[in-house]
Amino acid sequence: MNQVGRATLELLDLPVEILVYILSHLDGYELAQARQVCHNIRHMIDSCSELLYSIDLKYFNSISFPSPGPDRAVSSLRKSLRQSEFAWQKAEYFKRNPISIPDIRREAFMWSGGILAFKVQNENRLRFFQQQVTNSDHSDSTSLREWGCQLDTEIQFSTFSPTQNLLIFLVRASPGESHAYDLIFRLLSEPDKVHPEAGSAVVKTLDKNDFELLDPPDVSFSIFGHYCGILFSDAFMVDVVLQIWNWKSQDASLCFKPAHEVMDFSFLTNEIILVVNSEELLLYSLVDFPDALHLTAKFSLPALRTPFEYEIVRIKDSVSSHSHMHNHIITINMKIFGDDLTNEPCVTLYVERNALLKLQSTYTRRYGKAGDSSPSLPWSEWGLKYTRSFREYSYDSCKHVVFGLRAVSLFGSQIQHPVPRPLCIRDFNPHRVADFKAGNGIRWNQRLIEGKSCSSADLFLESLGYGLPYIETITEEKFLGLKLIVEGNKVMLLSFDFVGRLRSPAQAGGPHFVANEVMDQSIETLNFE
Repeated sequence: MNQVGRATLELLDLPVEILVYILSHLDGYELAQARQVCHNIRHMIDSCSELLYSIDLKYFNSISFPSPGPDRAVSSLRKSLRQSEFAWQKAEYFKRNPISIPDIRREAFMWSGGILAFKVQNENRLRFFQQQVTNSDHSDSTSLREWGCQLDTEIQFSTFSPTQNLLIFLVRASPGESHAYDLIFRLLSEPDKVHPEAGSAVVKTLDKNDFELLDPPDVSFSIFGHYCGILFSDAFMVDVVLQIWNWKSQDASLCFKPAHEVMDFSFLTNEIILVVNSEELLLYSLVDFPDALHLTAKFSLPALRTPFEYEIVRIKDSVSSHSHMHNHIITINMKIFGDDLTNEPCVTLYVERNALLKLQSTYTRRYGKAGDSSPSLPWSEWGLKYTRSFREYSYDSCKHVVFGLRAVSLFGSQIQHPVPRPLCIRDFNPHRVADFKAGNGIRWNQRLIEGKSCSSADLFLESLGYGLPYIETITEEKFLGLKLIVEGNKVMLLSFDFVGRLRSPAQAGGPHFVANEVMDQSIETLNFE
């Protein structure tokens, strides 16, 4: 009898097209590991722009924007991504012509996705400004698009999400209603039109009884994907009401009254909310929305010495504008109050979103299911390893502005008189840090910061976090800025010119003094491309 040998088909015997298709289902980390399997697979990956682009997106912790298509080849997107990252590393940028804008108060405007918005004083009207390139061949040729929106009732609060073309207003409800406010969903590009994806054009919020208890409430807002939330609180942040909506679904809402104080909140994902108070960070799950919020973990903040206390704790998070972003830095700004302080220092904690999400399982293994009376994971068991702390003498709106794993600040302090300051760029990307330690990559004007760097013994009973090493770059050029924002590869500064004017004393016989008066404001854009 003739014996027929069985042919064995191995992976590398498959056609190249099929192998590339199989590899395309791996993420960037898995592709980097696959390159180490053998020479043939490494050559196959290195010969495919799509696979290399996936590795670069993971390495640089970036998202594909714009997406590949007929107008943007993958090779072109990959080249742009790498050029931009090298520009950040070398602190090389080009500036577009600054565009003058109307004189507005620093605390009165909103800025997101390159759009500046502010409420016109004493009017129920918003104005929007967006810098645009008018000549694709000359990127410094720009203009300022302007549009507005008028309402018939007083605007209590407003916010917007450029990625979803969403504009939200909070206005007082009509007299005689059982609720205090109406929430209105409009198109950002055409504010007179209802957003087509909104489940309802207007939703009712905050029961009149709760409103009278808070009288009147402070308001903070957060948007993530199809969720939006409002935190109503009294002046002492003891009585609070947190309301959350799926704004794309009719009548899908949840009203939550925590048993503890709440100072701020933010969406971490479509299923997790971060809440802060003067003692701890808390994570809540939205898995059973709209029936309930479930507490999943609690993390202590560093303990203060007597008689100091946290006066204000705020979350700054770029995730609300870029809901598909990979891992990113969240900043916790803590203003400290005490009788013995000559000023009110601010301490800012940096923590990675993914670290907080992973620490949920650490908490569960240690304490089981979380509840209002369950303990918090001590600061010493999470804060030292997973956070990095920075201390300033006072709050500065041009510091700790984060996009992804990169933070930008104006370097140095500005307590009284405005002075030009250089940009300080901090890169927390662990891949970049590892390469820098190994002696790879660009090293111009850069330094590695790791270990303890923030003195805290005078305020805190515990050491502050030093677990996030980073690469720091400081520009030679200096800037005057009232506000700073980072969007992708751009840094936008609300810059100004000022003049010192001699002012009369408030009381007769008092000394005259010089006050700085802002004369002109403009948007200055730095492009790291």
